[in-house]
Parts: sequence; C-alpha cells; structure tokens
Amino acid sequence: MKLRTAPALAGAAVASLALPASAMADSLDAAGNGVLGETVAINTLWVTIAAVLVLLMLAGLLCLEAGMSRMKNVGTLVPKALISMAVAGLAYYAVGFAFAFGNGDIIGSTGFLLRDYGDPQEAFGIMGLSDALIESKWLFQFAFCAVCLAIAWGSTLERIKFHAHAIFALVFAAFIYPLASHWVFGGGWLQTNVGMQDFAGSTAVHLVGATAALAGLLVLGPRRGKYGADGTPRPIPGHSMFILGLGMFILLFGWFGFNAGSALGVTDGRFAEVAMVTMIGASGGILGAYLMTVVLQRTVDIGMVCNGLVAGLVAITAGSGYVENWAAVPIGLIGGMLVVPSIMLIDKKLDDPVGVLSAHGIAGIWGTLACGIFTSPRFAQYAAIGDPDGGLVYSGAFTQLGYQALGVVVIFALVLTLSFITFKAIAMTIGLRASEDAEIAGLDIAEHGMYGYPEQFISDAELYGPAVPASIKLNGHAPAPAGSAEAAPA
Repeated sequence: MKLRTAPALAGAAVASLALPASAMADSLDAAGNGVLGETVAINTLWVTIAAVLVLLMLAGLLCLEAGMSRMKNVGTLVPKALISMAVAGLAYYAVGFAFAFGNGDIIGSTGFLLRDYGDPQEAFGIMGLSDALIESKWLFQFAFCAVCLAIAWGSTLERIKFHAHAIFALVFAAFIYPLASHWVFGGGWLQTNVGMQDFAGSTAVHLVGATAALAGLLVLGPRRGKYGADGTPRPIPGHSMFILGLGMFILLFGWFGFNAGSALGVTDGRFAEVAMVTMIGASGGILGAYLMTVVLQRTVDIGMVCNGLVAGLVAITAGSGYVENWAAVPIGLIGGMLVVPSIMLIDKKLDDPVGVLSAHGIAGIWGTLACGIFTSPRFAQYAAIGDPDGGLVYSGAFTQLGYQALGVVVIFALVLTLSFITFKAIAMTIGLRASEDAEIAGLDIAEHGMYGYPEQFISDAELYGPAVPASIKLNGHAPAPAGSAEAAPA
C-alpha cells in the first residue's frame, strides 16, 4: 500500500506544479478577451525591467569584490556568485517570497511556490496598490534578496570554504532575509503597526546584508597576516582598481531599478522623482567621501571614493520615496562623510575587505534614521505609513525618528542572532574557514584547481610548452610569485 501511495502523491505534486498559476491564467484570459487593463501591462513591464536592473547589481558587486581581492582569490568569486543566486532563487520561490510578502504581522503565510493564493492583490496586501502582475513582483523582490545575500559575502573574502556559501544562501534566502524584510517593508509589524519607513531597503536590504556579513566575520576571524603581533592592522590591497571602478558604474546603473522600481509602477509618475533623488544622493556620497579622504588621509583614496558612491546610494535608499529632492543632498553627503572614518575605525579591529560594514551597515543606519528627520508629510500621507506630519524638520517632533531607531535596533539584533547561529552551525559541521595552506595558496587553486589569473602563477613551460620561443614568453621567464617585488606592477 505504501509503495502505491508514494508514487501517487508524487504524481499529484508534479501535476499540481504543471497547472497554471491563477494570476497568470487570469491575465491571459483577460488579454484574450481584450479586457486586460493598460496600466497592468505598463506597470508589469516597468517592474520587470527594474528587476533586471537590480539583478545587474550582482555583476557590480562581483566586480567590487574582484577588484578588492588579491589575484589568487578572484576566480572563486564567479561560481560563488552564480551558485548563491541559484540557491537563493529556488529557496525564495519555494518559501521566501511567501514569508516576506504574504499577509501577517510576524511572517507571511500565503503564496508558497507562488500558488494557491487567490487574488494576488489581497494575498500580498502590502503590494496591492500596484496592479503589476505578481510574477513581476516576485522577480523584483527576489532580485532584492539576491543583492542582500551578495552584500553578506563582502566581509568573508579570501578565507571562506566554498560549500559554506550554498548552505548559508539556503537559510538566508528561505528564512532570515524574508523574515527581516517582512517586518520592515513586507507588511509586517514594524511597517504597519509601528510605522517604520524604508522605501527601498536601507535597512531591509543593506543593513540586513551588512549585519549578516558582521556575523560571518565574527565567526571567521581576519585573513592571515591582516594584523601584526601587536594587533596593528596591515593593508591588503586589492589587485585592480579598474575592475572596482567598473563595478561602481554597474551598481549605479542598477540602483535606479532598485529605488525607482520600488514604486512598483509608472502610472503615478513617482518613479521619475525617485530616480532623480537617487542620483542626487549618489553624488552627495561621492563628494562627502572625497572630502573626508582628503582631510583624514591627505590623499584621494580610490577605494574610499568608491565606497562613498555606495554609501550615498545606500543612505538615500530608505528615503528615496519619502523625501523631497533637496533632502537627498545632506542625506547622501553625510553618508559619504561617515563611510571614510567608519572604515578606518573598523579596520583597526575587524577585517572587512570591501568595507561592507561601513558602506552598507553604517550608511544604512544613517539612511533609515534620515527618514525620521527629512520625510515629507505629503509622501508619508501618500504611502499611509508612519507619522503623517513627516520627519523632524517638518513636524518638530521625534516621533518618526523614534520609529526608525526602533526598527534599526530590532532588525540588527534579529539578523545578527540568526546569521551568527547559522554561520556557527556551518563552522561546527562542514567547516567555515579554509585551511591555512588553502589561504596561502589562494582559494582559486585550493577550491577549484585552477587560477583566475593563470599567467601570474603558472610557469611558461606549463602554459605554453617547454619549447616555446622566448619572444612569446612572459618577459622571457616564468612569472614571479604573487606578492614579490618583481611581481608588483611598475
């Protein structure tokens, strides 16, 4: 009997997955009958395009990590990014989206496998004001999840075991991120009961990602050689500022989907103002970091200026749909000014290779709190979230600022606890940190059996054969070991 029942249940499950989802079936019927609203089509198109722009940010973060890593650890970033995205995609499809945007104060409970939810405008109530198809909303919100996960890896570079990525990605995308994002902007208690404002994720995405990164860093410890015997930090420069810079422009481009896409439509015209505010905040962040690196470091530090762009964007993300365009100037500027001393101070004790804790964490906190200062009453009333009298500048009261501060503390504590437990469990089972030999050799060769830059580490004879004419060899001899004076660029 059991042998017959199992195949029957499996067949029923497969058959149910083969059935069309109700939203798509209804939209096809409506289109076929000529009654699909024009706003549905145009809003769905915009949300889908915005989702693709946000996914492009994964390439920007990949370039950022690659530029700030040493040559021996660059190749491993590629499969890490792809596998993390894939694991997160299936986990978010299965349960993550339902937890994040289904109705409920604590956690969502509708839309698992994006099925059997009835009317999507009611089942995912917090997004009900947008008539974009639920499939486009799923893709958009998954892109946020994927970016948040990618942020979390920034503090773990050059010393984490490869398979740990897949395990943490599963837990993070299935539960940690959905729970935190539900509370902040998925219709959960911080948003609907408290009144916390976070239009596109200064806390829900960036602080969550940075907090997970902090948890991973605390379990992993610093890279080998980062701190001297007396605890003095040693610079470990990345191998390519050009790749880093390329990543910055990709991130900037994708961020317009991140913020403006959070309007979830185009018919009210809000997306254009959000995009403009985003650009102003980014500009302020760059100039704020430029100022502080000159004042504090007596130079124009390339990495600091790049992190100024990220900090400005992160800072304006929460308020991009809540503040007037003039307020984007101080929000972005202060974000950029904070990131430089923050990186310098954190580096004294914590090895954060790309500045995640500062550019996404500290700037995310500032951007979230900035809503409590600069939120415009007309936007608060339009969104029907938070104090209708606006932030401190308009209301003269600390009400909204208090909401924002509570949200920051709650989400930081939640994500740090859950992420630390997850990383600790990984460390105690399959192991989290690569061996000392693997770290010295580089994760490319240790984890994957190949190099991201083979010409830098493999002899001419192995690359080209023993009888290759000297004219096509690399300077006529085998490359010098990475880190030696001879290997340093002129």
